[in-house]
Amino acid sequence: MAAVSAVALLLLLSAAAVAVADPGADRAAELLSLQSRSKSGVIHLDDHAVSRFLTSTKTPRSYSLLIFFDATQLHDKSELHLPELRREFSLVAASFAANSAENPSAQSRLFFCDLEFKESQSSFAQFGVNSLPHIRLVGPEVKSLKDSEQMDQGDFSRMAESMAEFIESRTGLRVGPITRPPMFSKTQIGIVVVLVLIWLPFAAKKVLAGETLLHDKKVWLISAVFVYFFSVAGTMHNIIRKMPMFLVDRNDPSKLVFFYQGSGMQLGAEGFAVGFLYTIVGLLLAMMTHLLVRVRNVNVQRGIMFSALLLCFWAVKKVVFLDNWKTGYGIHGFWPNSWN
Repeated sequence: MAAVSAVALLLLLSAAAVAVADPGADRAAELLSLQSRSKSGVIHLDDHAVSRFLTSTKTPRSYSLLIFFDATQLHDKSELHLPELRREFSLVAASFAANSAENPSAQSRLFFCDLEFKESQSSFAQFGVNSLPHIRLVGPEVKSLKDSEQMDQGDFSRMAESMAEFIESRTGLRVGPITRPPMFSKTQIGIVVVLVLIWLPFAAKKVLAGETLLHDKKVWLISAVFVYFFSVAGTMHNIIRKMPMFLVDRNDPSKLVFFYQGSGMQLGAEGFAVGFLYTIVGLLLAMMTHLLVRVRNVNVQRGIMFSALLLCFWAVKKVVFLDNWKTGYGIHGFWPNSWN
């Protein structure tokens, strides 16, 4: 018994020595425990937790906290995209945990957390957060919470990918590929396959009889215009990069920004506006070359053509103006020397 008591005493002394040598080790272990109990891998913080893990700890800490600031009462404001951004934040947390499973030291160096406004108003004030969406990285050396690094709101447009890039550039830790859940479950796919198999015989009968929409010239015409608009509006770029239609003005949250000045990013509204102008020009040119030539009255032809050319000139001028405003590059016309 004496030998056992001596061994237990030595273990307690060793644990105490480790805690004294690294006072942040117990907090990192506590964060790991909280993370393991969270389904999404995101730790929910409040004012007390912020004090325990950040403001009351000595620097440098052995860990960093990436904090997503949330406000439940603003979830109904679609322009803020808070629920969607919160899901993307959880995807980054889950992907980081999965990709660093073989590297426990990396997992204990970065923790994903969230703060809710009603529960943690004091912490919001300490960070100086007055607008959402908002993400902060509190590094090991940060003493004042206001000195923590803020993720640029313009980067939220690329969702999880931009969050991962922000983490990797600031911490040196690799997040890895973002693992997204499948769009459809196996049950849903099975139901769709069964419905398609049932529908195929009826579809084949319609195709052989020539009674489908694919045999309608108007459908092909509308589809061609749609594809043209889809192409010139940069819609594929918006889908791939998950660009929002608009942003909230950082200086005035009650205002929306539809046109972003700068060549580094294009909002969805910008692409649709320019695509609409291009489509106007394309439809007018098609009308003049295919329909207007069938009008027998020459005066009517000239009047419509003159009006269409003026409208085309206005649309192209508007596109050139927007391009110059956004990128700073000018477009100049070159006239023959004899015209000068």
